[in-house]
Amino acid sequence: MSRSGRTTVAVLLAVSCVRLAGADPVRAVAVTSNLEQAVSMDDIEAIKAMGPPVMPRLAALYAASSDEQRRLRLATIFYRLGWKSDEAREALMKDVHTPSQGLRVSVQYALGRVSDDVSVVDVLLENMQNDAEIVFRDKAACALAYDQVHLTPVQKVHLFEGLIRALNDPKADVRRIAAQVLQIQTGQDKGFRFGDAPEARTRAVEAWRQWLSEYRSQL
Repeated sequence: MSRSGRTTVAVLLAVSCVRLAGADPVRAVAVTSNLEQAVSMDDIEAIKAMGPPVMPRLAALYAASSDEQRRLRLATIFYRLGWKSDEAREALMKDVHTPSQGLRVSVQYALGRVSDDVSVVDVLLENMQNDAEIVFRDKAACALAYDQVHLTPVQKVHLFEGLIRALNDPKADVRRIAAQVLQIQTGQDKGFRFGDAPEARTRAVEAWRQWLSEYRSQL
């Protein structure tokens, strides 16, 4: 980004801070400058010290950047912070289909750490099943297994429904990773084996559906 572009972003961020907090404009610019420095240095402790209100400013930095490496750094920061933010979710979702491997993986991992919106679950399920690159399918499954940290039990029903549907996917590798995510999330496997004959898989899928029905009834 050019010097003039960086200045424009800083001013916009400062104005946003003033509108939200009624802060002194000079102080707001200083806060933004400190934040950009902390991001550049990967100083996660300095960013944590600023608290969750910093998330919209981080999201604005992400959205304004044309530098993939900078966005990757910010996605990693979002992941490490683990703070919910609609602004961060919206910014990250714009890169959820990027062909850039490092950035895509970081975005997929970060999304569940900043959001409890089921749209994140849906896009990761879609990537897990249908992306052309197996690495992106696999890493989407990892994100579903480990990084949906803000989901409520009711929202997890939506996740489990999608995973159980994926057990019937025609692609063996999708059945395999869907089964692994279910096992990680629930500690169970219901006897499902991705390489079994269709009849055996159907019985196991039915067992999963029965389990989900019972899980839902207890909420």
